[in-house]
Amino acid sequence: MIRRIVFLFLLSVLVKSGFSQQSVRVDNSLPQHIFSAGEIEYLEDSSNKLTLNNLLSDTLKYRFKTNKEFYPTNQNIQSTYWYKLKINFTEPLENYYSIFEFFDQTTGNIIAYLPNPSGGYTENVAGAASMFEKRLYRHKNFEFLINQQAKGQHIYYFKVRSNNTVNIIIVYRKISHFIYYALTEYFTYGIFYGMILIFCFNNLLMFIAVRKRYYIFYVLYILSVGFYEMSTDGIAFQYIWPNAPNWNEYAYGIALYCVSVFALLFTRDLLHVRTKDYKLYRFINYVILLRTVYFIVCLFNQRLFIYKFIEIIPLAIAFIAGITIRKKGFKPARFFVLGYTFLFLGFTCKVISVLGLAAQLSGLLGFYSLGFSFILEMVFLSFAISDQVRHLRRKKEEAMNETIRQMDINNQLKDSINQELEIKVRDRTREITAKSKKIFEQAEIIEVQNHELLNINKQLESQAAEISLMNILLEKDNTELKNNIEKVTDARALSTELSFEEFSAKYPDQESCNKFLSDLKWANGFTCIKCSNITHHNGRAPYSRRCTKCNYEESVLYHTIFQNNRIPINKAFYIVYLMYTTKGMISSYQLSEKIGIRQSTCWQYAIRIKKVMEDHKKDGRKTDTQGWSKLVMESSKASGIHKLRMPHAN
Repeated sequence: MIRRIVFLFLLSVLVKSGFSQQSVRVDNSLPQHIFSAGEIEYLEDSSNKLTLNNLLSDTLKYRFKTNKEFYPTNQNIQSTYWYKLKINFTEPLENYYSIFEFFDQTTGNIIAYLPNPSGGYTENVAGAASMFEKRLYRHKNFEFLINQQAKGQHIYYFKVRSNNTVNIIIVYRKISHFIYYALTEYFTYGIFYGMILIFCFNNLLMFIAVRKRYYIFYVLYILSVGFYEMSTDGIAFQYIWPNAPNWNEYAYGIALYCVSVFALLFTRDLLHVRTKDYKLYRFINYVILLRTVYFIVCLFNQRLFIYKFIEIIPLAIAFIAGITIRKKGFKPARFFVLGYTFLFLGFTCKVISVLGLAAQLSGLLGFYSLGFSFILEMVFLSFAISDQVRHLRRKKEEAMNETIRQMDINNQLKDSINQELEIKVRDRTREITAKSKKIFEQAEIIEVQNHELLNINKQLESQAAEISLMNILLEKDNTELKNNIEKVTDARALSTELSFEEFSAKYPDQESCNKFLSDLKWANGFTCIKCSNITHHNGRAPYSRRCTKCNYEESVLYHTIFQNNRIPINKAFYIVYLMYTTKGMISSYQLSEKIGIRQSTCWQYAIRIKKVMEDHKKDGRKTDTQGWSKLVMESSKASGIHKLRMPHAN
């Protein structure tokens, strides 16, 4: 036990000799003093059970460590921290003359132990975990009134416990200076939040006017910024939820989540990331999703809200997106990049201030750097939106000018086309007038031809009467021919004629018959009967030929003895063959029995073929050299017969 006491004594001597706490000299003319490195001692109470009496004992009194940073922080949020100040008053301090002020409004609980004239300590409680109405001056910061103090050195103790890491910024102030500072600070906050409201109202009107989503995202973004600032500087606790201190542990985390998400949504829509860089667009969406998942986890574990540095990720992504889109030639991104540059600098200053890495940034500049950077960012983002509007307006004007220019070109084209159409209409009118005259002349000719056709019809009617008479006579001939059937049968038995089956072996179908007629008809080449052209194409009907000049299509049956044929062509061939081989002596009844066609049809074919054979005899022509095929092309003299409609075969 004695060794332990000696060890602690030696340790305290070494600590005091190496890192002794500096005593701050204060007189009544000093308006304020910010306690910095070397002026504050601290002690970490990991058991959270130490009391002031324990600290005043000789055992713990020398375990305090001198703060080496510009200001201390509670590195371990599970522990309670004790802070000790030594102040040397060069003259007596009057009552209600000065205060101690703590700046970080997110500090959960602060208990101040202030020495009183009786030699004891007075306990005062403040912090974000207490009702706002319990504060001394109902100010956003935490103030402790210093009791009347005699001349000389006095020691002050502060017990701090918070669920998140806070900066212990302790300031000594005269009441008069505190009032001036508080009024100035609230005036500055009024300007800051007024600017936020003005920006919100202006962009909300723009959203109503143009219906662009990035306006509403921008409004939500700056409202989130304002909500975050109000949550961290104590304004929200003072005016919005003074009776709900528990909200202080969640409000800034919710505000930071909204700032990150709406910043990325605003960046995505304002810079048209989806059309300009789709991979970056998908990456931003994934970051929003991950940030949302992390936020939900934080709601169930409030201690995770203390990791504010995670917001550097969405800030950096928005910054990089602005630079990337600017490199792709999107001019409105320049103000966006500039605004995020200021925000990034402000965020960096805030981080440096929190970590105490630079003494120059550990005072008011570091504390309010993020708010200043938010103001500059809002200004430049407004410029970016305005530049976007100017860009869209310029594109609209260019499109309108291009439309006007195109309309002028269209009008010129329309005028030139109208002139050409007028010329063509005049030419076409003259042409139609000339054709009308020709048509009238042709109409007169047609009328004359109609009269001639009427006369021809009358002749045909008389011929039809004659044909009827001939049919009656032929019936008589048929009766006589029946008597000679046996003779004809004997003659056929002695002749060399082919049977229909034998004949069909050579001409089995319509294809072979048409080919035979085509080769026979155009053996000496094709000559159009309309325009005498000698070149042709294949026609639509099998083996027909179409003139390349007048497009007249001539059938293979036209101008043959088979013109207007109504029976199978191979049977018609066989009738011609039988008439030729029997020299016309075969009767229509015999033909009907051989080929299975009505007697009247066979009779009509026999009459036609006999007519051709008689014409050959009159002209003295012989058909032996070419056989029965010579009769096929002899249809011109039997034209009158061709006009008769042949009945359908059975």
